Amino acid sequence: MANILVCDDERSICEMLDISLRREGHRVETVQNGQAAKNKIDGALYDVIITDIKMPNVDGIEVLRHAHKVSPDSAVILITAVDDYEAAVEAVKAGGASDYIRKSPGLVDEIKLALNRSLEKLILSRQNFALRRDAATRNSLDNIIGSSVAMEKLKQTVRTVASTASTVLIHGESGTGKELVARAVHVCSPRATEAFVSVNCGAFPETLLESELFGYLKGAFTGATQNKRGLFEVADGGTIFLDEISEMTLAMQVKLLRVLQERTVRPVGSTSEISIDVRVIAATNRELDKLVAENLFREDLYYRLNVIPIRVPPLRERREDIPLLVNHFLKKYATAAGRSILRVHGGSLSALCDYEWPGNVRQLENTVERAVALETTEELHVEIPAERPKARAAAASADGGLPAIGSDLTLPQGMDMENYVAGIERSLLQNALNQSGGVQTKAADVLGISYRSFRHLMKKYGL
Repeated sequence: MANILVCDDERSICEMLDISLRREGHRVETVQNGQAAKNKIDGALYDVIITDIKMPNVDGIEVLRHAHKVSPDSAVILITAVDDYEAAVEAVKAGGASDYIRKSPGLVDEIKLALNRSLEKLILSRQNFALRRDAATRNSLDNIIGSSVAMEKLKQTVRTVASTASTVLIHGESGTGKELVARAVHVCSPRATEAFVSVNCGAFPETLLESELFGYLKGAFTGATQNKRGLFEVADGGTIFLDEISEMTLAMQVKLLRVLQERTVRPVGSTSEISIDVRVIAATNRELDKLVAENLFREDLYYRLNVIPIRVPPLRERREDIPLLVNHFLKKYATAAGRSILRVHGGSLSALCDYEWPGNVRQLENTVERAVALETTEELHVEIPAERPKARAAAASADGGLPAIGSDLTLPQGMDMENYVAGIERSLLQNALNQSGGVQTKAADVLGISYRSFRHLMKKYGL
């Protein structure tokens, strides 16, 4: 089903195409002059625009140029009552009409054929966009490394839920491989041939996240110079993965809830809805039920997302998988670096298996990558990451656990309080990073602030 705009100054043509295309299941709007078509294009997203060339005042070529500028993803089919080679050439130069059809008794059939060709190209273009956006290749269960009881149970869960269309909520600490699991669900599902679109909800401010997810129209905000399809629409027919869903603001949660309930999206600046068929998989490293109790996450959205929960175990709960993971990463990075490293030193492997891995598989991968880069022999020697500092200093105060500043502290005359406080903030950020093994989301939890605020402060202090 496609959103189609028909523009022709002959009312009979508009009515004929409106009836015929609606019978095919498409949503159709009709206008009878070029200026009205331009206004429609400014206010909504169309998959295909069908326009007559010869019209008074604003002709079809101008409509084509406007569509190419404002809504470049829309296909444009030109129709004309007479053979006009010059108009066809001008149409190609103006932005590339998808098809050029002469009005005839078989116009409806020709329009349907041209429409199918345009939609096939549009679907392929969207799939290619999604694949380019997710540079990584699709992953199947074979890419989930591990043979432990916990991982075999996880793989069986993926096989079971993949065949359904239900929403999935993946729980797990940072670095456990939640996106890998989401991709496996997608690849094992009937939607495997369609797009898999991944978006990190904590990486965008609220206004930008809304436009990324739902799309926007030209002029909806400063910098919106053309219509853009949202990621939900890009993922139509496939799967959208919403990582770090707990970082989404309450206002955005309301909008996401509506999408899940109505299965429609409304681009920013638009007054019309676009129907979507998308499977939603969300992920979080935080306990959403606790956030619900603290009024930091909507209860109704939580139940909408938590239809099928999947827990990804931390690495410390499946230590028997560490040798498999180490050898996998060794092969990956040694090959990429052109190194001939044949095995892992026995002592290093034992130490790796004994370590707690607060950053989970991601931290293990980074550790092996660093060791491969520094290794000069055929045997990999790995330096175990430094132990995390104690959660609190011995001299922590009773209220809040932070080191106390004495009330009798003598302050120097004219001290720079702003720089002094900034130094304390920077120190707290650095200590939280050390304590969390470099995992930023965990460091944010240590400080009791959102991941978005933590990233802002990291940038502020150049960490």
